[in-house]
Amino acid sequence: MKKFALFFTIILVPLDFIMIVLAAISAFLIRIGSLASGIRPIITTLPFGTYLLFSILFAFLWLIIFALAGLYTIKSTRQFSEEFSKIILACSTGILVIIVSFFLTRELSSSRFMLLAAWILTIIYVTIGRAIIYRVQKHFLKLGYGTRRIILIGNDKNTKIIKNELKSNIDLGYHIVESFTTFNSDIKIQIKDLHKTERIDEIIQADPTLSKDATMNLIDFTESNNITFKFSADIFKTKTSHLTIDTLAGMPIFEIKRTRLEGWGRVYKRVFDVIASAIFIVLASPIILITTIAIKIDTKGPVFFSKLDDGTEVKRVGQYGKAFKYFKFRSMVDKSDSQRYSEALQEKNLRKDSPLVKIKDDPRITRVGKFIRKYSIDELPELFLVFTGKMSLVGPRPHLPEEVAKYKDYHKKVLDIKPGITGMAQVSGRSDLAFDEEIKLDTYYIENWSLMLDVQILLKTPKVVLFPKREAL
Repeated sequence: MKKFALFFTIILVPLDFIMIVLAAISAFLIRIGSLASGIRPIITTLPFGTYLLFSILFAFLWLIIFALAGLYTIKSTRQFSEEFSKIILACSTGILVIIVSFFLTRELSSSRFMLLAAWILTIIYVTIGRAIIYRVQKHFLKLGYGTRRIILIGNDKNTKIIKNELKSNIDLGYHIVESFTTFNSDIKIQIKDLHKTERIDEIIQADPTLSKDATMNLIDFTESNNITFKFSADIFKTKTSHLTIDTLAGMPIFEIKRTRLEGWGRVYKRVFDVIASAIFIVLASPIILITTIAIKIDTKGPVFFSKLDDGTEVKRVGQYGKAFKYFKFRSMVDKSDSQRYSEALQEKNLRKDSPLVKIKDDPRITRVGKFIRKYSIDELPELFLVFTGKMSLVGPRPHLPEEVAKYKDYHKKVLDIKPGITGMAQVSGRSDLAFDEEIKLDTYYIENWSLMLDVQILLKTPKVVLFPKREAL
């Protein structure tokens, strides 16, 4: 393990402790301040010395909760969106422990406000502290300090994607020492020599189609040389990543679980969608109003794209392949949708090798449409579809019935759950990804769903929308 990553992880422990205590002190000062006390008079006052002692004791407890939440995992490639979601969950758990321990026993019966303030301020303070450390760490990674020295094995599209990503994003913390198309006895000797001079940290098998013998030899080699081994899974490995075993007539029977979104998982996700979409609708209402006015001023026609040129309702395919009524802001000239399959526009289709249609420099798009598409504002009405249960905030994107009709069997995996406004494929490359790559990412999401993963994807979405990656040359 790199000393660099260990150093920055160790720093987080005292930093979090200080931030938790400072948040508690800030909550106390706000409570006894004139503004808060004017809203609700202080009935009893807990001595500051006693309060500070309680705060310090509980700060140690919170550090344990932070550790259990995975906030002290030693790695140089941590993502801040992942950190933030864990901070929220850990702080919520910590405040719940305090409530159970004191509030219900009436030890702090006059401090309901302080509990709420401490919870919010702890999230803010810890996030600020970690954001500073995160930026400092990223700065050093860009300068070449603490990077993990890796070797890539493979010669397929996966390998090229990984190689381009690591080279274009130095702050991910990886430095590619060498890349080989396969692994054999000759390459083993070359890697041994490199390991002596360059000290290799990881070998990544980026090509999932590498032969079984080559893979096993590679694993044995990394284990005997104390090198971390990682690999990129193919679609089949992704599909079989969740197995459950039962017995039938005394025989072991394996079941490939389609998704974790079964039972309570579905309930949790639906509750999250309803609450979050309602909040987003309120926050986005000014943008929705401005967009409505802009569309009406720009061109003639309806504000929303909800009817096809022949007057029938626009449909998208949802969960289990069921079509639902769909609408979004109109971004094209009215009654021009039927031209999407015309010979002239099909020549400009960027996705001819997939069931989808994406027209380059589409002449049907209006001036306002070009702007709202660039920043995905045209999709804001989908929040109402989330609220009513037709869609989810996070999930595979909904496609047209004629596009879904062209799906291959393994593509239909994405129909196991509700479509989403954003998803793992969108935050990993948006429209630059090949369709099969989107399916692979969406399949991973379906089989590895969690509320924390939803939060991480939602936190990454604004950055992807505002600063989309350019297509690789």
